[in-house]
Amino acid sequence: MTDTAPGPPLRPLLLIDVDGPLNPYGARLTRHRGYARHRMRPANWSARQEPGSRALRRGLLVRLHPGDGRRVLDLPYEPAWATTWMHEANELIGPAIGLPEPLPVIEWPRMFEADPDGLYWKTRHLVAWAAGRPFAWIDDMITDLDSAYVAREHGPHALLLRVDPRKGLRAADWAALRGWAEERRER
Repeated sequence: MTDTAPGPPLRPLLLIDVDGPLNPYGARLTRHRGYARHRMRPANWSARQEPGSRALRRGLLVRLHPGDGRRVLDLPYEPAWATTWMHEANELIGPAIGLPEPLPVIEWPRMFEADPDGLYWKTRHLVAWAAGRPFAWIDDMITDLDSAYVAREHGPHALLLRVDPRKGLRAADWAALRGWAEERRER
C-alpha cells in the first residue's frame, strides 16, 4: 500500500486582462507615471485596421509599467492571460512588464460575441476554463451581471476586480488581490 499524502493546496488563479488593468488605455495624460510607451501590432487589433492606414503603420499605443510583472509574480496566485492578446501577451506584453516566462493563455472560442443574457463575452468561457478552481479576475469590462453570474455558477470562490481603464492597476488593487488570496489560504 502506498502512502500518498495530499500535496499543498493549489493557489488560486489570477486571470489577467491586458487593456485596462495593465495598459491604462483611457488615461488622459499621455505620460502615465512610471509607465513606458510602446507601439505594438497585435494580430487581433491589426485585423480590425484598414490595410495601409496610418493607424496600422504606427501601431497601437500601449502603456505598460515595467514593474507589473514582478507585482504579478509576487502575488500568491497562478497567473494566466485572460485577454484578446491571447498568446501575443506572452510575446509582447510579458517582456515589457518583466515577466521572465510565458503564462498560460485562455483561448477564446469566439471574441466580442454578444451574450444572450447580457454578460461580458469573456465571462462564461472564463468560468468554464477555471474548472471550479478559485480565481481572481482583473478586467475593465466586468459588470454587475458578470458578478452575479460568477457568484451563481462558481460560488464564493472568485474575486472579480473591475479596473478603471484610465488608471490601470493601482496600489489598492494589488492590496485587494493579495488580501483576498491570503484570506483564502487562512481558511
